[in-house]
Amino acid sequence: MKVRDVMNVMPVTVQAEAPVSEAARLLRENKISGMPVLDGEKLVGVVSESDLLRLLSVEEKEGGLWLPSPFEVFEVPFRDLVKWEKMHAAIEEIPKKNVGNVMSRNLHEVGPEDSIEEAAGIMTRHRINRLPVVENGRLVGIVTRGDIISGLGMKHAED
Repeated sequence: MKVRDVMNVMPVTVQAEAPVSEAARLLRENKISGMPVLDGEKLVGVVSESDLLRLLSVEEKEGGLWLPSPFEVFEVPFRDLVKWEKMHAAIEEIPKKNVGNVMSRNLHEVGPEDSIEEAAGIMTRHRINRLPVVENGRLVGIVTRGDIISGLGMKHAED
């Protein structure tokens, strides 16, 4: 069975220059966990819920956010008001960041004529949930782990 047999030919995409808030809205509205990122029509990355959540969990020393534990919430205003205020300001800035700044650039992709076994192998080796499907340098679809599982079910039904 080929990737073209199971891929979604109308993937939801987002532009690299779009704000993170738009990516979050698209993921939520379409009930998906990740999508290709384009610069015009060129595939430049993939953004996932994990990429967006990472904005909240990056360690403070890397310039990211520090999120207090439930116990620290009561202590922080008294112990370190400056840290608390920085965290609050950083949270307000997250939706304004561009998708291109948070997406995964390490792209793995397949072609529509590749086998679903090859796609599954790439997903397993790289611990990813979706692969952009590219033909002649153009995004033509996306295939997810769920698509492959469904394809295996269809293949079994045909046998």
